[in-house]
Amino acid sequence: MTDLPAFTPVHLLTGFLGSGKTTLLKRLLDDPALADTAVLINEFGEIGLDHHLVERIDDTMVLLQSGCVCCTVRGELAEALRDLHSKRERGLMPAFARVVIESTGLADPFPVLSTLKSDPVLRHHFRAGSVITTVDAVNGLSQLDTYVESNRQAAIADRIVITKADLLDAVPQALAARLGQLNPEAVCHVAPAD
Repeated sequence: MTDLPAFTPVHLLTGFLGSGKTTLLKRLLDDPALADTAVLINEFGEIGLDHHLVERIDDTMVLLQSGCVCCTVRGELAEALRDLHSKRERGLMPAFARVVIESTGLADPFPVLSTLKSDPVLRHHFRAGSVITTVDAVNGLSQLDTYVESNRQAAIADRIVITKADLLDAVPQALAARLGQLNPEAVCHVAPAD
């Protein structure tokens, strides 16, 4: 059995609607180094992971081909994390060394992160990890101009992954400048073409 961290890191994958969160998540799950990952998503129907599904653990959890555990969040995030921790401790699911939460495209990332600090049980077992935000190279600037959620997602990111740049000649300078103003500390990456 893998040595588990004292505090399991919870990484947040966020980004506006259609920005490529699902594509990035699929790439991450294909990496053997992340086989000991639990993934919380909103609904299986919203994310195309069906080809990864191997074994159903219960009504909300499946074991993926990669070894990751993937489950739905249909209600309270704190409840889902407590349930993951409990099942891991009781040996009812494979051990996991980290959790990745894929938020909905309209989600404000702050409540997710504050849940980890405000829930007394979670504070003793989990810690905030990285926030990774996807930004669509084609539509990102207009989304930042229109939606406050898009700005919050970029502003809190540790890493910003610019997606769909392969559809353009280059990442638009205005988008790069805007992201730099919103979050000068974030490390920016351009996602490779599929």
